[in-house]
Amino acid sequence: MSTDGDHGKRRYLNSEGADRPLKSPIPAATLEAARAYRLARLRRQLLLHDCGAALLYDPVNIRYALDAPNMQVWTLHNAYRYALVFADGPAVLFEFKGAEHLSHGLAGVTEVRPSTSWIYMGAGENMDRRVTAWAGEIDGLMRAHAGGNRRIAIDKIEPLGLRALEALGYVYVEGQQLAEQARAIKSDDEIALMKWSIRVCEAGLARMYESSIPGKTEQEIWAELHFENARSGGGWIETRLLKAGLGSNPWYSECSDHVCREGEMISVDTDMIGPYGYCADLSRAWTCGHARMTDRQRRLYAAALSQIRHNLDLIRDGTSFREFNEKSWRIPEPYLPYRYTLATHGVGMADEWPIVPLHPDFAGAYEGHFQAGMVVCVESLIGESGSECIKLETQALVTPKNAVRLDSYPWEEV
Repeated sequence: MSTDGDHGKRRYLNSEGADRPLKSPIPAATLEAARAYRLARLRRQLLLHDCGAALLYDPVNIRYALDAPNMQVWTLHNAYRYALVFADGPAVLFEFKGAEHLSHGLAGVTEVRPSTSWIYMGAGENMDRRVTAWAGEIDGLMRAHAGGNRRIAIDKIEPLGLRALEALGYVYVEGQQLAEQARAIKSDDEIALMKWSIRVCEAGLARMYESSIPGKTEQEIWAELHFENARSGGGWIETRLLKAGLGSNPWYSECSDHVCREGEMISVDTDMIGPYGYCADLSRAWTCGHARMTDRQRRLYAAALSQIRHNLDLIRDGTSFREFNEKSWRIPEPYLPYRYTLATHGVGMADEWPIVPLHPDFAGAYEGHFQAGMVVCVESLIGESGSECIKLETQALVTPKNAVRLDSYPWEEV
């Protein structure tokens, strides 16, 4: 049971006591300030790397820079919309034809144009002609607004497009690095938006918890998170990680039509892109039917919670990834084969840089340190031979003194 009883989890549902969507209390001024901050962060990275502009195809980066969402999941794999953001100049959004009106009124968007897509799905045998026209339009804007700078940061692009730009004399700069560095440090306004996404996620967790009764399938329980996120203004769920019983070991199996049984441990990783485009990446575990845990379940759960708390206490501004690794919680030998793939990772509008591996896997990890303003998720996955797996995760803001949790959904009592 939860540390403050089932009532403590019900309070994460709508505080009105009615089954209604959650309504954001965030004032418009907070959203506008976050938008301006993010665009300025990206432009600063362009100046630092001597780039005339950033060409963005990743819809998460487009939303970060311009807060212009449209068919984000679809455009993750169909290159139909993009943005050209100048270091010292306009931000031009190339929108899916017929959807240009969606971004009218956004302060960061200087101009909206219909996009030119040259991927095979839409262009067929006209790919070469389309990509030439596309590159010519980019070239015209760069000549007008980049002051002769031929360095262009690109986050993702099909090879045909890159070759077309290079043929015009442009120098490719790794744009995902610039975007990740910009996104890494959050403003107070961004944290307010992220907290609201977490609030919606926790309402989804409460719905899943209440739905975790014998006879329900994993997919039925998982759908409760989608429902709460969708009706409360959120986006999508990045994975399908909810498993019950022995199906949770090994981890990473996706939810199925398995019918949950009384007392089985249910572990879930939300990976939720919620309202305002911010990720709420929380993991919790509880028993089906809210039955008392077995001795083994309690032992595994207690180990997972110890790992979370120990590693969270190590994080503060200036702590290097190497120092964190050296002091991190040591996984007992029986749990090592079933461990998670990392100890902590950044999070913002999705999972982000940095990723810090667990101590057995740290060799070869990149250098760096935690910085105030980062938001990180601290992870644990504990299981052993023949057991269920316990998945726990918390989301925290890095400050000069410590890491402050942004989520508060209760842990189980062990």
